Amino acid sequence: MPSSPKRPAAADASELLERCSFPEAGTHVDVAVSGGPDSCGLALLAAAAGLDMTIHHVDHGLRPSADREAALVESLADRLGAPLVAHRVSIEPGGNLEARARSARRATLPAGVLTGHTMDDQAETVLLNLLRGAGIDGLAGMSSSTKPLLWLRRAELRSFVVSSHAEFVTDASNYDLSLRRNLVRARLLPELNGVAARDLVPLLARLAVLAGDDARYLDELAIAAVPDPLDVEALRGAPVALRRRRLRDLARRDDEDGSHPPSAAEVERMEAVVMGLVVATELAGGRRLARRNGRLDFEDG
Repeated sequence: MPSSPKRPAAADASELLERCSFPEAGTHVDVAVSGGPDSCGLALLAAAAGLDMTIHHVDHGLRPSADREAALVESLADRLGAPLVAHRVSIEPGGNLEARARSARRATLPAGVLTGHTMDDQAETVLLNLLRGAGIDGLAGMSSSTKPLLWLRRAELRSFVVSSHAEFVTDASNYDLSLRRNLVRARLLPELNGVAARDLVPLLARLAVLAGDDARYLDELAIAAVPDPLDVEALRGAPVALRRRRLRDLARRDDEDGSHPPSAAEVERMEAVVMGLVVATELAGGRRLARRNGRLDFEDG
């Protein structure tokens, strides 16, 4: 039996690569591979793009199939000639298991690691953010800086993986409708597609791009208007939209990756301190924000 090719032929991936946002060939990248079709497709395409790749696999110790997934990722790394770094994290039982597993992955994987999120994931994220009541930043969805496949559809990526004769596993939890993202994927998006009489995924992805452009411009204006976000006078003198952006920057400064903005209620409490309605307020994470001598001051709880 002939040996498997070290990487998929560039011709097989060329059309997909035209819509990916990978860096230049030869650039070193860290790639997160779970063993599912999307992350395996990411690794295959990164290899076809000529990147110097290190594959990372995280075992949460949560699924019976964990050993098979790890073996599959190891086989893929061997096929692509890429070094593999295996990470093992421990997740204690309790509520919101999905979020805690995600946080554990972020803490374990290297900064800037690439993930295999697709256009379908982006559309689902925009809808989930709308359900949370998010503003323009939520409409911007996920950044393409570490997600180079956001202009590929999930189905075509899976088809590419199958045609590349790469083995993958399907996570059974993807069909658990108690998880909100799965419910959006299985029920809400198809229903909305029916109402609109069209496929809304590309439209939602386009909305994310437009909102992201606007959000970045507002960030630039906000920094120019309030270079020092602890300066109460500068905050008071700024337009409300720019003042609130700087307050959000302050509130999430200590986030592990800055991806989870504070709630609107928290920003309103911070604004009350700035405008002199109250002297101090409690913030998430046990922190306290106070106003002293024209400056904002954070205290750890």
